[in-house]
Amino acid sequence: MCAGHRKGRSGIGGPLISFEGIDGSGKSTQIAMLKKRLEALGHAVVVVREPGGTPLSEKIRDLLLNPGSSSMDARTETLLFSAARAQLVQEVIIPARERGDIILCDRFADSTLAYQGYGRELPLEEIITTQELATSRLSPNLTVLLDLAVEETEGRLQSTQPDRMERAGKAFMQRVRDGYLKLAQADPDRWLVIDATQEIEPIAREIETYVVQRIVIRS
Repeated sequence: MCAGHRKGRSGIGGPLISFEGIDGSGKSTQIAMLKKRLEALGHAVVVVREPGGTPLSEKIRDLLLNPGSSSMDARTETLLFSAARAQLVQEVIIPARERGDIILCDRFADSTLAYQGYGRELPLEEIITTQELATSRLSPNLTVLLDLAVEETEGRLQSTQPDRMERAGKAFMQRVRDGYLKLAQADPDRWLVIDATQEIEPIAREIETYVVQRIVIRS
């Protein structure tokens, strides 16, 4: 492990790379491919998902995604996502950063801004404050946004049973997508926006090249 991995954008530690996008955009596939390629280059890689990643966070995940939780208030939803994130940060992400590992995170704080801020239309300022507490002010070195039109996701998700978030409707998902694009536009140095309608392999090559040249070597 090279010594450069000890420095991240937010303090000392291994790089934190988050993947964002609406459901069906291909995050899990690209994370798995990037992990394999980074490990082949000799790097230690930790993969986590949100909500989840710890025993407690997985229990919260069950509450959040269960269709039976349909009466959940948007504020309750926001706080539960944040609670799961806080546990993940303290139990998994911070120790991994201290070891100098590369952390690949399937969603992070930006997902709450996109889904609960733009999607549920809750005040962004209040969500930002909540995320600062949940993440201990930890920010990703890079956020990869796999951008996909809402209409495209419908075909990709047809074979799966929709969870509570996926049942929120097309208008909700459109607000989420628009929110992601606004977040990326506001902080272009941190975000890498990729057209997720491309074939899987070209997307993977683009991400790998960017991560190795801009994050791993420079960190």
